[in-house]
Formats: sequence, structure tokens, C-alpha cells
Amino acid sequence: MTKGNINVSVENIFPLIKKFLYSDHEIFLRELISNATDATLKLKHLTNIGESKVEYGNPQIEVKVDKDAKKLHIIDQGLGMTAEEVEKYINQVAFSGAEEFLDKYKDSAQDAGIIGHFGLGFYSAFMVADKVEIITKSHKDEVAAHWTCDGSPEYTLEEADKTDRGTEIILHIAEDSTEFLEDSRISELLLKYNKFMPVPIKFGTKTETLPKPEDAKEDDPTPTQEVENIINNPNPAWTKQPADLEEEDYKNFYRELYPMQFEEPLFNIHLNVDYPFNLTGILYFPKMSADMQIQKDKIQLYQNQVFVTDNVEGIVPEFLTMLCGVIDSPDIPLNVSRSYLQADGAVKKISSYITRKVADKLKSLFNNNREDFEAKWNDIKIVIEYGMLSEEKFFEKADAFALYPTVDGKYYTFEELTNAIKAKQTDKDDKMVILYASNKDEQHGYIQAAKEKNYEVLLLDSPIVSHLIQKLETTKENISFARVDGDHIDNLIKKEDTTISKLSEDEKTSLDELLKEVVPSEKFTVQLEAMDSGASPFMITQPEFMRRMKEMQQTGGGGMFGMGNMPEMYNLVVNTNSELVGEILNTKTRKKQERLINQSLDLARLSQGLLKGEELTNFIKRSYDMIK
Repeated sequence: MTKGNINVSVENIFPLIKKFLYSDHEIFLRELISNATDATLKLKHLTNIGESKVEYGNPQIEVKVDKDAKKLHIIDQGLGMTAEEVEKYINQVAFSGAEEFLDKYKDSAQDAGIIGHFGLGFYSAFMVADKVEIITKSHKDEVAAHWTCDGSPEYTLEEADKTDRGTEIILHIAEDSTEFLEDSRISELLLKYNKFMPVPIKFGTKTETLPKPEDAKEDDPTPTQEVENIINNPNPAWTKQPADLEEEDYKNFYRELYPMQFEEPLFNIHLNVDYPFNLTGILYFPKMSADMQIQKDKIQLYQNQVFVTDNVEGIVPEFLTMLCGVIDSPDIPLNVSRSYLQADGAVKKISSYITRKVADKLKSLFNNNREDFEAKWNDIKIVIEYGMLSEEKFFEKADAFALYPTVDGKYYTFEELTNAIKAKQTDKDDKMVILYASNKDEQHGYIQAAKEKNYEVLLLDSPIVSHLIQKLETTKENISFARVDGDHIDNLIKKEDTTISKLSEDEKTSLDELLKEVVPSEKFTVQLEAMDSGASPFMITQPEFMRRMKEMQQTGGGGMFGMGNMPEMYNLVVNTNSELVGEILNTKTRKKQERLINQSLDLARLSQGLLKGEELTNFIKRSYDMIK
């Protein structure tokens, strides 16, 4: 028997490991299974290149819980270790066997899938165990070794009678970690971290239904049998070539990732690159909700099929964090816990690649089946519009596929849109004004007025549209956007000859004074306009700049585009050619004038959804009185 001290730089390394090595103690199982996977994949590589003469076979990793004895076993059929290797790799904390292996076989081991980088993964066992044993037999023809440590720097190393190749780790679970002796807890962790590990992982058994014998009676019980329960899928879809997958394969993998998601994804993007970095994965566009925060944290990050995190900020451009799926890359730099991503050049290249790949896929979908793309636009527009706002390169590429729908259900690209309206909507400065609505029902009257003048009206109703049109106005030449119920509508529905008015200048002055006395000046700016006699007598518009800033303030509640509070201010546009306006001016009693003005103002406010509470109650009461 050999006795000795583990070669560590500080006496109290184990308390530090227990407390600080990982923020979540549950990580220990991921680390130990990663080590077992490494040992298995190393053996596969050595047998492939002829350096190991053993039969590789069909190895698997087994996890066993012995609740009565308070033990957890992790057993592999991999490379194993000699006593000398145990001394070297286990007793020298932070010496990484995986690093040495990769250095030695760097030319032939590029695709071996070796996980470990830090040499501390094994010691995560001491976060949950007060004693750890290793029983291991190397693939080389040497005697097995048995290593034991009770969490102090002292260990024992002796021969063992193990005859089969591989390593068994035995954790004597500590009193404060007995949750890891529950089958349900271990099963939960295996599914969370190891669901797609490249080596089959066995945990317990499951009941499998067998077909009934031909001579069985109808009420005979259905035969069953107990079979090994392999909890992982060693060959997930993202590890395969796109040419080897059908559309149904992608849908099946989506269901595997998100078993509680009942709606099918709209489409997928298969990532597969090996230069200048390694990255594979599948991203899915799900049906989008208007709440961008709810959509986030659905992408899972893996390193060689080991789950790392579902917080992919920094790896995936922020606008794509609303997608679902998997990204796997051995080139992503991770700290010892593999929990936090470090920003560096490699990460930026990966992020840029993903942005480009998504843009190329969207362009391809648009070109190959525009009708289908248009049908899905409402479900994907938030991601695309957010990307146009936040990623300059994506904004440039989006010209080829970003759509601008009209209230009539037509879809334009930006170039098609400007060509369609170029001859109609120019002002004195030759600046094209693009009208849009944000709600077809609420702005119906304004939409109709614009359409009667042969204007095209877009339907832009996403929560970030104010930010998007601001961006378009600053990047596209000679265009501006105006909401159809904004102050620009005044010019659209005036008479062709705006000098024609049924009121004289004295009458307009008298009307202006009367309105300013009755209409609250803190909320409304009164404007007299000579418009078509059939247009509404009173219309409420909001200054485009003011309304847009308010919308940007509201969508910035989460800090994305936040700014200070903006006051509520509206224009009251009064049609001097309306018969009702003429009647208000000619009414003899001041009381009736005020009542007509207030009723007309409230009708205009009602059409804009601005009449609420006590004011709405008073309006309804006044309306019934007038009917009587």
C-alpha cells in the first residue's frame, strides 16, 4: 500500500473546493460524467489509430444510487488508469489529463471530442461527498488501482482486484447533500446536463411493453420486461450533416428539446462550420409573442455535447436570443465552472457568423417561397426588426427580405415600397412621406381618409416599430414616416385648393377664440384647416415626434430604449368646411356652443381611445340627454 500527500499548493484546498469551485454543487455530476466520457472517447481514439490493442466494443457509462449505503457510483468502460497515472492525474490538483492528451495527439485528436480543460472537474466530487474512492483498471495490461481520500490532503493508493477495463468513482455522500441519493434528483441532473452526451448513459431500468402472444385472450395482461434505461441521445440532430436530415428529423429534435412546447417551429437554421472556429447547432424560429423578455433563454449552449448554460448572451447576438435551439462549440472560452462566458475575439467571430448565417437563411427562404415567408411574417417580424435595430450588418442584409405589409394585406420590400409610392407622396423638399397605421380598427377613419387620396398605408404594429422607423429615417435618404393619425394627416385630407374655406377670416378668428376658451389648452393645440366637407368636423392627431418619443419611452421600460417621461399633447384639427362647425359658430347661445364643442371633442377623443373614466361617463350621459 502507498500513502502520501496530494500535491496541492495550500493546505485547505478541499474546503475551498467545496465552497468556491462551482456556484452550483449539482455541477459535480456533469463533471464526473464528462470525465467518464473523455476516458471513453480517448480509448476510441487510441483503438482507431492502433495505439491500444483492446476491443473498443459498445461502452456505456452507468450511474447507480445506493441510498442505504449513502453512495453514488459513476462507472465507465473507458481508458482506465494505472497506479502511476492515478498518482499523476489525481494527486496533482489542476493538472489536466485532457490537456496533456490533446498535446500528445494534437494532429490526430482534433475531432476526438475531448471535454476536459482544467483538471479540477474530478475534485468537484468533494462538494457533495466526504469520502471519494476510485477503482480503476487501465486498458494496458497492468494491475488495477484503488484510490481513497476522505477530503483531507491525505490519500491511500493500493492494488485492487478489478478485472474489467474502466473506472468506477464511488462518492460517499455527505449529510448536507443527501438530495443526491434520490433517483429523481439524479435523473433530473442527467437529463439537464447529459441528455446529449456522445456515450450512452445508463441509469436504472425502465419497463418496456411487449407484444401479446398470438394465442393471448383479450383480457390477458400485456406482457412487459425490464430493460436498461439509457437516458441520453448520443447522436443528436445537430451532430449530423444537413444533407442527412429530413424536415421531420428537425421537427422531432425540436420536440425532444422542448417536450412541453406544443406548437411546431416555423423553420430552422442548421449551423455547421469548422473554420475559422468549430461550431455546430440548430436554431429554430418559434411563433413569437409581443413580449420579448418571455421569449429569451431558450437556446442551449453545449461544449462537445455537454450542456453548459441556457444563458447565451455574448455568444448569440442579442436579437437572436429569442430563438430556440442548440449551439455546440469546443472553441467557446469558458471559466472553470463552464458557467460564464468570457468576451474575446473568438466569441465575437462566432456571434458575427451566426448573424450572417441567419440573414442568409432568411434571404433564401424569402427567395425560394415568398408566399410562405409572407404568411409567417407576423410570427417572425419582432426578431427581424430587433435585429435591424441592434446589428448593423444584419440591417444591411435585411433589405433583401424585411417586409412592410399594408393595411390591405400586400407585402413590400423597402425597395418595392418606395417604387410604389414614389410618384405620389413627395412634399416640397422632395422627401417621401410613408404613412403607416399601428392599429387597423382604432385608426380606421384616418386610414380611409388617406386611401381616398390614393395613399398607400402600411400596417406596422410591432412593439418596437417607433425605434425601427427612426432607424430607417436616419439611414435611408429622403424618407420620413408618419402615422396615419399623426399631424401629417392634416395635409393629406385638405381640399386640393387649401385656400377655399366656407368661413371668412373674421369668422375663423371668432371660431378660433371660442374653441380656445372651451378646449383645454394643456392637452390640445387647436388647428383650423379647410378640408373636404365630408371629413370629420373634429379630428385629434398627435405630433409625430411627440407620439414617437412616447412609444419609445414605453418600449424602453426594460432599459433597452428608456428615456424620461414625455407629456401627453395632441392637436385638435377642426374642419372649417364642416356643416357642424358652421352651426357651432352660428349658434346664438354660449351654453349650446359649449355643449356642441364638448360633444364633438369627446367624439374625437372617443375615436382615439382617449375618453375614459369620469369623462366617458359624462359623455354618455350628455349623449342621452341630447337624444331626449
